[in-house]
Order: sequence, then C-alpha cells, then structure tokens
Amino acid sequence: MKKATSRQPEKNMGSAPVYFTAISTILGAILFLRFGVAVGTVGVAGVLLLILIGHMVTLPTAMAISEIATNQKVEGGGEYYMISRSFGLNIGATIGISLYLSQAISVAFYIIAFTEAFTPLLHFIQVHYDLFIPRQAISIPALLILGLLIWRKGASLGIKMLYVVVTILLLALTAFFLGHPVSDVASAKDVVEPLRNTDQLFLILAIIFPAFTGMDAGVGLSGDLKSPQKSIPRGTLWATLSGMIIYVFVVIKLNASATPQELMSQPLIMSKIALYGWIIIPLGLAAATLSSAIGSFLVAPRTLQAIAVDKSFPSEKINMLLGKGKGKTNEPQSATFFTLLLALVFVTLGSVDAVAKIISMFFMITYASMNLISFLNHFGSDPSYRPTFQSKWYFSLAGFIFATVLMFLMNPFYAFISVVAIFMLYFLMKRMHQDRRGLENIFHGVMFQISRKLIVYLQSGTLKERTWRPSAICISSDTFERDKIFDLLNWISYSHGFGTYMHFIQGYYSRETHKEAKKIMDRLITKANKTAGNMIVDTIISPSYTSAIAQIIQTPGISGVENNIVIFEYDKHQPDQLPQIIENLRMVQAGDFDICILGSSMRNIKYDNGIHIWIRDLNRDNERLMILLSYVILGHPAWKNASISLFTLSPKNKMEETRNNIARFVLGGRLPVSRKNITVIEQDPEVNFRTLLAQHSSEAALTIVGFYNEQLKHEGQKHFEGFDEVGDILFVNAHDLLEIT
Repeated sequence: MKKATSRQPEKNMGSAPVYFTAISTILGAILFLRFGVAVGTVGVAGVLLLILIGHMVTLPTAMAISEIATNQKVEGGGEYYMISRSFGLNIGATIGISLYLSQAISVAFYIIAFTEAFTPLLHFIQVHYDLFIPRQAISIPALLILGLLIWRKGASLGIKMLYVVVTILLLALTAFFLGHPVSDVASAKDVVEPLRNTDQLFLILAIIFPAFTGMDAGVGLSGDLKSPQKSIPRGTLWATLSGMIIYVFVVIKLNASATPQELMSQPLIMSKIALYGWIIIPLGLAAATLSSAIGSFLVAPRTLQAIAVDKSFPSEKINMLLGKGKGKTNEPQSATFFTLLLALVFVTLGSVDAVAKIISMFFMITYASMNLISFLNHFGSDPSYRPTFQSKWYFSLAGFIFATVLMFLMNPFYAFISVVAIFMLYFLMKRMHQDRRGLENIFHGVMFQISRKLIVYLQSGTLKERTWRPSAICISSDTFERDKIFDLLNWISYSHGFGTYMHFIQGYYSRETHKEAKKIMDRLITKANKTAGNMIVDTIISPSYTSAIAQIIQTPGISGVENNIVIFEYDKHQPDQLPQIIENLRMVQAGDFDICILGSSMRNIKYDNGIHIWIRDLNRDNERLMILLSYVILGHPAWKNASISLFTLSPKNKMEETRNNIARFVLGGRLPVSRKNITVIEQDPEVNFRTLLAQHSSEAALTIVGFYNEQLKHEGQKHFEGFDEVGDILFVNAHDLLEIT
C-alpha cells in the first residue's frame, strides 16, 4: 500500500475557486444576523470604524499570505503548510491543529446559523399546528447531507455547490440594496453622528469580527490549485477587498433604512428592507451560511490531512489514516469523515457560542503568525526569500500587532485560555518530536541581521568604548586533550566579555586539511554547546604555530571592536609548548594586546576555594588587569559560591598601610573583595615566591599572578616553572594601565 505522501494529485483549479470559497465564507451568517444589531448599538460611524479596525488585521494577513505563497511551493494544507515550512513542523502542527479545530467547528457554527433561515417556518408550524420542532431536526440532516456529498464527491462538487449558493447570495444582496426603508424615521443623519455606546465597541467587534475572516478558506485549497502562486494572491486579496466594500455599503444601507430601535430589536431586519425580503433574505441567509459551511468543510479536512502527512500525530496509524487521499485529486476522505463527526457533535449540542469565541481567538493567532512570518522574512533579508508578490514589512508588523492586541481587547479571558492552550500543545509536540527544529528556522535570519547591524554600528566608532571589557582570543592544538583553556575562555565570555576559541591545525590549506577542519569544527560546536557558553569556536590551518598566531591576532573581534587579550595554554607537568609561546610573545605585544598564559594542572577545579590574586603594586599595569579578570570570571555560574582573595608582600613597618591602601582601592572600585580576604605578608628575602604560593594558594581553584618582560629576559622559560604545588595558575601581562571606575 502506498503512503499518502507518495501520491501526485491532479491539480486543476484556478483563482475562481479561491475567490468564491473565500468570499462565500466572508459574507456569512454575521452579515444577515448581526450587522443590523451592530449599527443600532454603536451607530454607522462605529461600525465603519470597526470594519476599518478589523481589516487592519485581515488585509495585512491577506497580503502576507499572498507574499508567502508566491515565495515557496505551496502544497496541501494552506496556512498550515506556510506556517510549518517557516516556523518548523512543531510550531506548524501546534497552530495547524488549532486552525483545524477552528475550521471544523466553524462548520457546526454555520450549520446552526443555517437553521435561522427556517425560523419563520418553524414559528408558523408551532402557531398553527401546536407542534414544536427543535432546530436539530434541520441542522443534523443538513450537516449529514452536506458532509456525505463532499465526502463522496470531493472538492469538485463542493465548488459547484458554491457557485449556486454564491449566486443566491448575490441575488439576496441585490434585493436588499434595491429595497425601501422600514419606516419614515430612518436615521440617515446618523452617517455623520458621533460614536455612541463606545463602551460596547469591542464587544460588538467580538461579535462581528468573524464576518471579516474567511480569506483563509480559499488558501486551504492550495493542494488542489494548478498555480497557487498566482491563484492565492488573486483570490485572497480580491475576496478580502470586495468583502470589505460590500460590508461598508450594507452598513450605510441599514442605517438609512431603519431606526436604531428597529435595528436592535429585529435581528433579521434585512428581510423587511429588501424587495421580496420575506423569501429572498431567508434564502440569502441559508445560502450565506451554507456557503460558509461548504468553504469550511472543504478546507478543514485538507488542513488535517496535511498535518497527518507530516506525521505530527503521536500514532503512525492515525497519521496513515488521516493522511490518506483518494483518486487523482488525493481527496482527504478519512479527514473529511472525521471532520463530519466532530461537527456533528457540536451541532447536536445546539449552541457553540462559547466555543466560537475561543475559535475566533485561534483564527487571530493564525493571522498573527502569518503576519509575523512575513515581517521576520523581510527583516531577515534572506536572499532565498524572493516572493513575486511583495507586501511591506510595516503592513505585516501592523497586522501582527493588531491581531495580538485585538485578541485581548475582544475577550481577555478567552485570549488567555487560547494562548495557554497553544503553549501547552507546542510543548507536547516538542516532547513527541524532539528531532524537529523550531523557531530557529526563521529567527536565524533575524539574529543575523541584528548582529550584523550591531557589529557594524560598534565598529564604526559611533559608540566609543568608555569602559574596558575583555575581548579574548586563544589558540590551542590540545582542545580535546585538556579542557582548562576552553573553560577559561568560557568563564570570560559568559557575562561580561567576548571570546573566540581557535583550534590550531598545523599544515597547508588543502582539500584534506579543509575536510579535517570541518570535522573538528563539528566537535568544537558540540563541546561548546555542552558548556552552554557564549564564545565563538573556529579552526585555523597554518604551516606553523607562529604563522597561526600572526593570523589570529589580525582576526576582527566578534564584538565589533578589536580583540584585546590573547590567551595561551601549556601543561604544567609537560611544558613542551612553553618555548614556542615565549618566542611569540614579542610579536603579540607589538599589537598592543594583553597576554594571559594558563598553566594547566591535572587537578579538578574546586570552585568554592575561590580565586587567589598575588599583587605587588596597584599602580602597575598587571595588577589591575588581574583584578578585573577575576571579577569577570566570577560572573560565571560555576563560581557563584567563590570569592576573591588578594595577597601582597610588604615590609613589616608598612603592612597596615598597605592593607589600608588595598582596602581603599577595592572600596573605590566597588570590587567584590572582602577586607578579611586581603592578606598582607611580611617580606622575607629568605623565602622564595614559589614557596609563598605553595603555602597560601595550594588549594585555590585558580591562582593569578603577573609577569613582566624584564623577568622573561632574565629567567625565560624558568619563570613559568616550579609551581607544582599550586593548581591552575594564570600568568597575566597587561599592555597598559587600566582605570577601575
């Protein structure tokens, strides 16, 4: 048995089905049953304002849908397909399921509204024959007949039925516009009357907003269209615009034909205004509700089928059943039957008012999503986003904002429930399909644009650096042998600084070394992700260690400003790398860099033991850099229980003075160093410096000391040796004196 995804359905529909499906859903039950009440409540000016507000959501959405549809190949599922291919399958399925429920339960809503057309007949039977007939006696058979016809014959019959009911609908509207006022006191002057009952404005909007929705009904036929890129923009935009124009004229006609009291007291007031209204308006109402039901019945199963084809449901059997299509057009028979059953449940209940409010919220979420996709694609400036129909980013942004805000203005409680339900459904999807990508699909372009503009802005010098922050770059060929330098850069770049880690590959650039670099890069990214750090990782291929250093010190900083620290690392117990580090220090210093050399030990880091800093003179370059680096390192969560301890040497007669000077310096610089953590040691020429470190800092998590060029001239490599009793030790050489403010 072939899977549904292997079928190549025959697609032969053009723009007309999109237009008629959309316009027949737009001009639905609300037009006949609620617009008179709306005009009577808030006045013609109020309803015209609400039409404008409502279309501030629907018009940008129609433009966004048209834009997205002309940029990508749109398969079955309409809006679901567009959202899932932009936001990822998990978010697509989340919104798609809510969209499907909106469409499926809308079928029930329209069928129940369809029974309103039979109100005069039911009333006549009850009065003359004393026989009460419940509306379910009409709605249930009507739903079953409609559902079975579409289930058996598919979209082609549904479209043919649409042409018939749209014709009746147009005749009813024509009769209405040719009709006469109900009374001689029709308030034509109300066209210029200020708003009334403004406190009910958004309540009325909540009632009539479903009348503006429906453009998505045509989009749901995307899988049956010969050319979705042409048909969706044409059908969707023309239906939205023509629906808006018709509503404006309907409001003006209602206002000119009846008093506010008449409009508010008679929901079917149009039947008293239209020519032969007693028959044509009920027929129009029946046609409008039936056409809306057909439109929803055509698109809901296709949305469900597309979700199942993407295997978003937890059961493979359910995905197979609902995703299966029939015939050349891949008709979603199983999904149609399921939709019929779901609609039948709500029709049997007889009222879906409360559910309809939540459903309208899901429509708003869908519209907000479509506008957000369009805006983010504009902002991200992805070269692959080349729609033949172009909207404007500010239209899409406005549509997203209006849809989101109007949700909460219309009904805060239902809006909250809808948002919570969406989030719960998303986390469920994410848990079931952990391998699927999410928001990063579309936000990648946005993050790229933001970072690009920020880096250019910072590098341009418009914002002068007023305070120092570390922008470090380090190089090592022992990335996967020792972690300490990787950890150090992670600490520095976590909160306050920037870090770039370069793995050195010795050799000439070739196809082989390029392949090796790509494999190592994947390992580096995995390693960086495990640390949850904020540093950038990369590889560098160079024939020698010296040439590699020469390359990296010329590498632009990721922060938009130049790198200011170069970090080296060696194994304290096997210091084979020390000679090549030392011989390249002068070249690095020529670039005005601060230098850090980390002597790694085999010990595990005991963070709670804190950082020990050995200082000599606070007015020299190294000491201030050492203190600031320790403060930056403490910003990492691993060091949350650690503290900084300062150690210094002083003649016996100046020990208290030295302690006070350091305390004032710490206090003035607002540094996290307690006075009790300041240790002043009496100078003793007989005691070696390495011995002092072993006595006081042997258990420290990290020990920081300074080194100067003149020391290297006399001691060379030996200056970094002999610290076996101490754990990890960081040697610091500052290029310039830093101000701690």
